[in-house]
Parts: sequence; structure tokens; C-alpha cells
Amino acid sequence: MPIHHQDFNYLRQLVRHHSAMVLDADKAYLAELRLTPLATQMGFSSLGEMIANLQTQPFNQRHVQVVEGMLLTETSFFRDRYPFDALAKVILPELLTKRQTQRTLNIWCAACSSGQEPYSIAMLLHEEFPELMNWKLRLIATDLSNEILNRAKAGLYSQLEVTRGLPLSLLNKYFQHKGNQWQICDKIRHRIEFQQLNLVTHSFTQFHKLDIIFLRNVLIYFDLATKKAVLEKIRTILAPDGYLFLGGGETTLNLDDSFERVQVDKAVCYRQRL
Repeated sequence: MPIHHQDFNYLRQLVRHHSAMVLDADKAYLAELRLTPLATQMGFSSLGEMIANLQTQPFNQRHVQVVEGMLLTETSFFRDRYPFDALAKVILPELLTKRQTQRTLNIWCAACSSGQEPYSIAMLLHEEFPELMNWKLRLIATDLSNEILNRAKAGLYSQLEVTRGLPLSLLNKYFQHKGNQWQICDKIRHRIEFQQLNLVTHSFTQFHKLDIIFLRNVLIYFDLATKKAVLEKIRTILAPDGYLFLGGGETTLNLDDSFERVQVDKAVCYRQRL
């Protein structure tokens, strides 16, 4: 049964209040697709019954599960290949030269979802820049959802997931077959610092002068004020010569004039204006 208009409006308000994510009015089908199995799992006979129950209860773990269920985003290994090529060919060689004295490098993947993005970066570093293994390297990955973070930490992926964007050579080198899934090896998995973080409500004070930030396909879900607020916080923690990657349909234009758009190899990224 299609979700009722008033039920979907309640979900939109719930998700926006607790994550700042704006669900478009035409995304009711997405709620049906993602939350109907959750309603069944919780023991309700329908999505409508679950929503009715949520509206009678104070905010609890069920509300958290519903919000997190709506936040699941599409991801894959080495998604939109150009940023990774830019890292390997231009950005990392440049930063390694600049940071040679202190031998530190700090990278943050915001809204990392099930982990394919930070693991892709970790594999790239291991393949192309083995000297970094002797540096003080921090590769931080955050997400709002504890459930999805637990999945990312486990590093377990289906056959379909590892065939999307992951070269066979890297699959054979860095993954082990476990039943009907593949698990990324410990030397890559343990390189990542996974943390729960709300981009809107949390401060970024635990981060200090990050060299590279991946904030891809996140801003598109926020309203104008939230986009500006997040970029303002990003600006305070990005190193003066650092790089910010956004999604293909995202930009800082008309949001924060402190950033300038730059072309690196075939990728578009953003740097702070000098």
C-alpha cells in the first residue's frame, strides 16, 4: 500500500530534525522501499502502522533506525574515478613533498556510508605511496549512522559490491572470501579511524588542519543555510593548501566565497582562496 501523504510528511520532518537532510516531496517511493522491510522487522503489519506508533512515542531507538534507514546512500569502490586519479597523479605527490619534514598526512571522508570510499583511498595509498606507511597517517571516516559505521568497520561486502568499481587485482590482493561475502584485509581495515559524527550538530574540533577532505554527495541533501554552515566549519579545519572534494553535482559557488574551484587532472576540487 502506498504511503499516505501525512505519514510521509511526518517522516520528512523527523529526518530533517535529526539529520538536517531534506527529503523532496516526490521521494515517498524511497520511504516505501527502504522502510517497509524495517517495519516488518519491528513487528508491524504495515509501514503506516509503524509510523502511527512512532508518532505516539518519545524519540527512541526506533526513531533512530527510521532516520538512519532514510540516510543510506549509493556508494561503490573508486566511485567517480577522476578524484582518485587526481590524488595519485597530482595531489598526493605535491602534499608528500610539502609535508616531508613533519611526515604527517590527514585525510577525512565525511558521510562515509558503508566504507567503500575510505577503503578505496587506503588501497590507493598502499599501492602508490608505500612510503606513507612510515608516516603519521590519519585516515578518518565518519557517518551519522552507527549501524552503517559498524558495517563499514567490519569491511564485509557482497559479490555485487566488490564488482562495482573495484579492480580484480585489488580484490585478489586485499580481500578474503568469507562465505558468500568478501572481507577487506586487516592491514587496510585497521588504517581507518571510524567515528560517529553529525555534520550539522557536532563541532569539528577533533580535526586539525586536514590535508584532504572528501565531502561527496552530501551537500545536495541539505538546505541552503545548512550547506553554508557545514562549509564554514569545513573551512576552519582544512589546511591552507588542502583540497576539498565535493560530489559531481555540488559546488561552493554562491555558498562560500572563501573557496575556489580548481581543476586537477580530470577532477574538480576546491581550495581556500589565498
